[in-house]
Amino acid sequence: MSALKDVIENIIYYGRSGDGLYNRVFVVSAFSGVTNLLLENKKTKAPGAYHQFATGNDYHKALESVRLHLKQLNASYEPLGLDVAYADEATDAIIGRVLTYLDSANTMLASGYLNEGILLAVREILASVGESHSALVLTNILRNKALNVALADLSGLDDGRSLTIDERIKDIFSAIDLKTCLCIATGYVKGTEGIMREFDRGYSEVTFSRISELLQPEEAIIHKEYHLSTADPALVGVENVKPVGYTNYDIADQLADVGMEAIHPKAAKPLEIAGINLRIKNTFEPEHPGTLITKNYVSEQKRVEVITGSDQQLLIDIYDPLMVGAVGSDLDIMQVFARYGISYTFKATSANSISIVIWESDLNPQLLSDLKEKYEHVTVEPIAMVCLLGSNMDQPGLLARATAALAQADINILSFGVALRKVNFQFVIAREHFKAAIVALNKAVG
Repeated sequence: MSALKDVIENIIYYGRSGDGLYNRVFVVSAFSGVTNLLLENKKTKAPGAYHQFATGNDYHKALESVRLHLKQLNASYEPLGLDVAYADEATDAIIGRVLTYLDSANTMLASGYLNEGILLAVREILASVGESHSALVLTNILRNKALNVALADLSGLDDGRSLTIDERIKDIFSAIDLKTCLCIATGYVKGTEGIMREFDRGYSEVTFSRISELLQPEEAIIHKEYHLSTADPALVGVENVKPVGYTNYDIADQLADVGMEAIHPKAAKPLEIAGINLRIKNTFEPEHPGTLITKNYVSEQKRVEVITGSDQQLLIDIYDPLMVGAVGSDLDIMQVFARYGISYTFKATSANSISIVIWESDLNPQLLSDLKEKYEHVTVEPIAMVCLLGSNMDQPGLLARATAALAQADINILSFGVALRKVNFQFVIAREHFKAAIVALNKAVG
């Protein structure tokens, strides 16, 4: 959204005019960095306004910084046709209403009767600000270009009705005639279940998915700043990759499992179940068809579609001589992980040990303490995982070529896994070999 000029030229208007501009819904995220200021920095975890509120610090000052930042953004979009005076007034109204709610919430916290529920509500309120702002900015710009634009404000900031996420979406869209307008919808939607509580920062794609499920479009499209490619061009070089033309929702899930999201997995499920095709497009190459993700696609050729992975994971190895032949050893370990809300991306077993890979950011020291109390030997090792993904990879020699490529690059395989469907070959390696492994595999089997 921060490249708003490109969004308008390459997405809104590209190849269209007159009535061809209408009968479309655009679900917008916040402008870059805004949600970081409101909640916390997604990468560095630097605190935002939510942290100031939750820790009893000056959240008014934090929100004033957000207000100033939003107004600076407003000024920067004046050349695109934004009515800055209108946008500034609307920004003041949003921040003013949020402060009213937060002051009331702060009073409730001070009473000592409520805590966690109030904090979750505050996080929801703050999350809504970025999308409310970006949606009204884009709507105003397009209206000033003489387009008939409907604003579907799903944030519910001024709506006290107790509606679920789906009920609010249905209610808002029941009043919009899409055939005669272009619709801008907020990526945040207010619901009794709490979209932040369930999906955290992936909520805008969930909103996109829920709207698609209701409207049953010919196609759902996500515009990104890059193509979904056969490998990461930053690692292997742009000349050594190509966009993925077609794949299926299963592969999209595999990508999400190693942190390379084409779409949030919980947003993909409703689309997959409803049989709605999803297209991933590069905003800056509007003429390119992008990647089409369907439910039943299987490559006609046996090939690897994507080589990917992550170097931000840990391998936890649990050894105990009493495991052998003991029914439920795996279950007991998984129950410990479940107690701390930690899922895994890889698991391998032998007679007396189980190796589990988790995200490093999910590590809980108490989890390790609990495991060490129950089992003889527990070790933790920082690792990387590289994966070969494809809808039709069941071919003789693929594993041999991949392992040979890693061996030739002096990369030792710590562990390996593949399920029967053979859509994801997972190699666990030392973290320092991550880039070299991706490059080697891309040359050998990409």
